Amino acid sequence: MKTAYQIDSAHSGVHFSVRHLMLSNVRGTFSGVTGTVLYDPADPASTEADATVDTATLSTGDPKRDEHLKTADFLDMAEYPEITFKAKRTEKTGDGAFKMTGDLTIHGVTHEVTLSVEDVSPEAKDPWGAIRIGATAKTKIDRRQFGISWNSPLETGGVLIGDEVKLELDLEFTKVQTASAG
Repeated sequence: MKTAYQIDSAHSGVHFSVRHLMLSNVRGTFSGVTGTVLYDPADPASTEADATVDTATLSTGDPKRDEHLKTADFLDMAEYPEITFKAKRTEKTGDGAFKMTGDLTIHGVTHEVTLSVEDVSPEAKDPWGAIRIGATAKTKIDRRQFGISWNSPLETGGVLIGDEVKLELDLEFTKVQTASAG
């Protein structure tokens, strides 16, 4: 039987990394992730999921870079304040692991992506009585497919910013309490 869980925004994040100057990775996080999952550990293929990320919560640790990433050169936060994911199908790949394929919308452009979901935990009760689970998901995207193509060529060859973006989601969920009949 599927159980409904809600993403706990205070204990979840969407992390990204992208090459800078073709030398190192710049990392950042979106802390404003919300959404729901309907999950049955006995039947992971029936999992339903949707998530929304508030682009205003972007942080790379450098306020000037963060402001640039929020402009029309990149995420265009004023026009596209959210990133969304809606699962379409799920396939079990191992114990506590599966592939989840769905529609990812960034910058107003939607493409199908597949998340490798791992470390799906069993339910645990927190000190306040809530039931929780956790999971990690990873994928790679080409930012140009989502209309984010700003770049600058380097004198030595190559470009300022890589096109491949690695995404990692660290998610904690709280079981949705249903009203009991009485």
